[in-house]
Amino acid sequence: MTQEQDQAQLWNGPAAIGWVELQEEMDRILGPCGDRVLEAVPADAGRRVLDVGCGTGGMTVAAAQRMQGLGHVTGVDISQPMIAAAQARAARSNAPVEFLCADAAHYDFPAVAFDLILSRFGVMFFDDPVAAFANLLRSASPSATLRFVAWRGMDDNPFMTTAERAAAGLLPNLAPRRTCAPGQFAFAGQDFVRRILIESGWRKIGIQAVDVPCAFPESSLERYFTTVGPVAMALKEADETTRRNAIPELRAAFHPFVDGELVRFTAACWLVTAAAD
Repeated sequence: MTQEQDQAQLWNGPAAIGWVELQEEMDRILGPCGDRVLEAVPADAGRRVLDVGCGTGGMTVAAAQRMQGLGHVTGVDISQPMIAAAQARAARSNAPVEFLCADAAHYDFPAVAFDLILSRFGVMFFDDPVAAFANLLRSASPSATLRFVAWRGMDDNPFMTTAERAAAGLLPNLAPRRTCAPGQFAFAGQDFVRRILIESGWRKIGIQAVDVPCAFPESSLERYFTTVGPVAMALKEADETTRRNAIPELRAAFHPFVDGELVRFTAACWLVTAAAD
């Protein structure tokens, strides 16, 4: 199985179902990072916008709302369950958006179709990122801009790996993270990201380290780490005794991030910008 097929299987299976179940919480958790991306969406003029790896459509709909009904936003994601949730969200909001269930790395977008290409943690999963960003460039207008956030390294984001570190001796079926492979921290290296964009044809590249304060209710913490991420997948496969013993220890590992009724952490990201021409 290729890495590309692996990603398609992952995001059309239990991982996607977990994100759909937790979409409100994940919007709350990751929303501040998406806000840094949405700063590029003008409120007073229509734009043709593409949201890459749109997931359940939170940022896609927010971009349309920011343009106050002007312009048009398209969200694309490889996950059918997440696209179905995004379409339901758009119907509720009556926003001028559309969604495509497709692999943005290979999809034959119309040429010169978009003025702004955005992503919130959706571009780190490409099997061949240079080819993928070249494909996105072919869909961009000559004046188009690219703007996305991607995670920096694991050491910079201890919250994101807290459950995995705590679970190392508790869940024998926990799959180790693959380095230098598509995944959450694939874009940890600034020079790596810059090289990808240069080789794919993007210009005027800017890469800025940003630390984004994030918070969500402490009451959602256990639901968070048992629903999304590698530990959640391992818990689903574990026997009942293992799950019952592991969950309290996993929850305790997050104690440094608990502040009263809130869980607080810093999302260490790259804010990346580029121009089509």
